[in-house]
Amino acid sequence: MVGMLGMSSLLVIDDDLSRQDFLKSALSFFDQNYQFFGLVDWLQSTDEVRDPSEAKLVLLGQSELPISLEKLLRDLQVKMPHCAVVTLGKWDELSELPDDLGASCIGELPTPFDYQQLLDMLHKAQLFNQQRLAGEQSGVDGLFSSLVGASKPMAKVRRAMAQVASRDVNVLITGESGTGKEVVARNLHEHSIRKDGPFVPINCGAIPADLLESELFGHEKGAFTGAVSSRPGRFEMAEGGTLFLDEIGDMPLPMQVKLLRVLQERKFERIGGTKTLEADIRVIAATHKDLESMIETGEFREDLYYRLNVFPIEMPPLRERVEDLSALMDELLGRLAVQGFERVRLQPSAIQSLLAHPWPGNVRELSNLIERLAIMYPNGVVGVSELPPRFQHVEEPNPERYQESVVEEDEGVSVMPHAGLAQVALDLLPDDGIDLKSHLETIEKALIEQALSRCEGVVARAADILQIRRTTLVEKMRKYGIQRK
Repeated sequence: MVGMLGMSSLLVIDDDLSRQDFLKSALSFFDQNYQFFGLVDWLQSTDEVRDPSEAKLVLLGQSELPISLEKLLRDLQVKMPHCAVVTLGKWDELSELPDDLGASCIGELPTPFDYQQLLDMLHKAQLFNQQRLAGEQSGVDGLFSSLVGASKPMAKVRRAMAQVASRDVNVLITGESGTGKEVVARNLHEHSIRKDGPFVPINCGAIPADLLESELFGHEKGAFTGAVSSRPGRFEMAEGGTLFLDEIGDMPLPMQVKLLRVLQERKFERIGGTKTLEADIRVIAATHKDLESMIETGEFREDLYYRLNVFPIEMPPLRERVEDLSALMDELLGRLAVQGFERVRLQPSAIQSLLAHPWPGNVRELSNLIERLAIMYPNGVVGVSELPPRFQHVEEPNPERYQESVVEEDEGVSVMPHAGLAQVALDLLPDDGIDLKSHLETIEKALIEQALSRCEGVVARAADILQIRRTTLVEKMRKYGIQRK
């Protein structure tokens, strides 16, 4: 029997025979699953006669024997460390309990009690356990190590994932583009009962509507023009595992109907085929669109929405969890190092500037920025002025480092300003001479790097600024070892 409010069982420990019959009949009437113990029986109980993982609430009565409340609670703490306790009647010892024990006593219940009083205590126990779970977040963090961030929004996401990861139900992940919805989907798969099966992603918005059905369900040879051989679809490829339907909001209405049928019947056929195939899969869908608004405008089927949205998880945008920014940058830089990129370091002022950025592209935008900086400043240090212009939200704290060199002997001398390199006068010949070719190449390379920085790595725009052909710029970048973005 499944108990109310998601509470699978309740534990009663009481020696008062006069109210045992009432408690048993009341809990049965409330359709509440429970276990019943006398106090001595409880103290002598073992795991074989009780299931401590099931009960979330203990109704604790007084004993005729000289057993202190503190002893009873210590015993409960050892055997059932996550239980909330409600006393049956008032205990005078409550005010004298140590804080760690007193915190687990969430209230008292008079006898006889009514339906609403028990319901309130069940609700308080539920909240108590949710808060206890939040306090043990480090354990949940270990489950989803590839999810970076310790902010409250990410802690909420992890708690939701911990609740649903092991349950074989459909999940709908919502959130803006670039927030990491596929990362969540992969983590859910890796911690599910289907973890040994395949994880098969498909972007419903990246495939033309006339090809999407074939991509999902496969086709037989000759089913349509161009079908020169039989081909399995994503449903077959995901057999026994997880199918990730990314950007489900972009799926055309006719395909929504066919997808709904498969989700309802768990069966499908290839295009042009007659054999019915089983769909033994878990479906995780994701979208950045407001599906409820799309339902109102007739762009998304309401029945499909409820079929997919069994358990919703909403990913927070990066601007709402900027306290995770440093951890995310460390993670991204670590991944680039594995790929062979040199390390890049950021000045505190540069990090402060990034904290003020609105991040419309979320984590994907941050990833692109870090990769660009690693290319432009390998093994270097990035200050505010090295950031692309649209990421500069604070004043440069050291503007003198970026001032042009001034040669007093000749006010008409032009200079080459370039952060991080010595400022070299262009037309002043040193006393000991100069390697003209190398000098000109240094100037040319510096100008190219500045142009690319100003254009955020867009080669075509940088070529326009330098007034050369794009192909010429590409050749010069190859010559100087400047990486393309």
